[in-house]
This record gives sequence, C-alpha cells and structure tokens, in this order.
Amino acid sequence: MADQQQLEQLFQEYGYRDFRWVDPREVVIAQWVRTKCTFGCGNYGRNATCPPNVPSVAEVRQLFSEYTTAAIFHFRQQVADPEDRHAWTRGVNQGLVKLERGLFLEGYYKAFLLCCDSCFLCGDDCTGDRKTCKVPRQARPSPESMAIDVFATVRKLGFPIEVLTGYSQAMNRYAILLVE
Repeated sequence: MADQQQLEQLFQEYGYRDFRWVDPREVVIAQWVRTKCTFGCGNYGRNATCPPNVPSVAEVRQLFSEYTTAAIFHFRQQVADPEDRHAWTRGVNQGLVKLERGLFLEGYYKAFLLCCDSCFLCGDDCTGDRKTCKVPRQARPSPESMAIDVFATVRKLGFPIEVLTGYSQAMNRYAILLVE
C-alpha cells in the first residue's frame, strides 16, 4: 500500500494541492462512456491515446483492480479563446507526466497517470497511432478514453462538475493517478 503522507508531500513539491484520495474500485468504469467516446468525440481514431488505441473496458476494469490507491486531481480554468484550452491542458498534462515519473523514481514503480484531457502533446501533429507516437513515454490516455464516468466519480468525492454550455464558462478538469 502506498504511503499517502509521502505521496502528498511529493504532490505538493510538484505543485499539486487540489486532489482527493479514492479507492480505485470506487472509480466508475462504464461501457456507455467508451461508446460515447467512440461515437461522439472528434479525437476517435485521430489521437494515439484515444480509442481504438486504448485497452478495452474489461481491461480497464482489470487494470483498476490491480491498484489499492488512486488520487484524483482537480484543475479549474477559464479560457478566452476555445482553442486555448488545448495549450492549457497540454501544459497541465506535461506537469502531471513529470509527477508520474518522479513517483516512479521514488519507488512507486506502478504509478500510472490518466491525463486531464486528450493528450495534445503533439498538437495537430499526432500520428493517431500508438506504434508511431512521437512521445510514447509521455503520452497518456484521458479518463474518458479509458471508459471512466468522470461525472459520477468526482461527484462522489464532492468535486464540482457540470455540463458546460459555452466556452466562456470555467472548466473543471480531472486527472487520475493510480499509484501503489
């Protein structure tokens, strides 16, 4: 089992203070999320960390069953231009990947991150394929691409989340870090 006190200190060293612990078995994994991702998201098949380039829903359930500790990180941001959200989440995700690497180097060898949005590390230059990904050591899937019902999961923890009706509204984004 992970030493939560040590992890919290590490999170703070990397600048992450808005998070909550969750038992990975409490994370809501649902087929409908994958279906909506497949038939409702423009990144389907275009991003190396989105379906069909991710594990099946059953495999995601198996993955989460292999952990006893997870942290959910909350990020709130409002952007003036809708396209600015990609640059913002790219920066957030790059920092989170550094945190995951730092945890690995501290001995948490099972640390695995689900980013707060689609990868966007390569921007429009994404190859769309895991085999030809330009940054395979940093590219991570989002919770949604891994069939996680983010709304149901974070609401259980008391985090804010609502369906946004316009880009002028502040976003609440969430990343999940599995750690053992």
